[in-house]
Amino acid sequence: MTSNTIYKFKGKVWVWQGEGAWHFVSLPKDKSTGIRKLYHGLTGGFGSLPVKVTIGKTTWKTSIFPESKAGQYMLPLKKDVRKAENFSEGDVITYKIQVLI
Repeated sequence: MTSNTIYKFKGKVWVWQGEGAWHFVSLPKDKSTGIRKLYHGLTGGFGSLPVKVTIGKTTWKTSIFPESKAGQYMLPLKKDVRKAENFSEGDVITYKIQVLI
């Protein structure tokens, strides 16, 4: 795994209910473990990693965040992207990420 690697995953969109409703998809646990080991010590605030994401025809930059209980990274899904690509909570989506370090 290097920063040139593009990872392709499928996952179910879920909503975190806190201060507002945030939509996420979780990266697979085994891939999250590998990414965490590869980029150990290079993370930003809250253990985040900057990424470029593509879903369908939409590409944007954001960060993935570690979720400590499940041991997986979480990818936040902006409302504009959900609307443009026509998906919502419970849908299974295919997405690509590239770590930007």
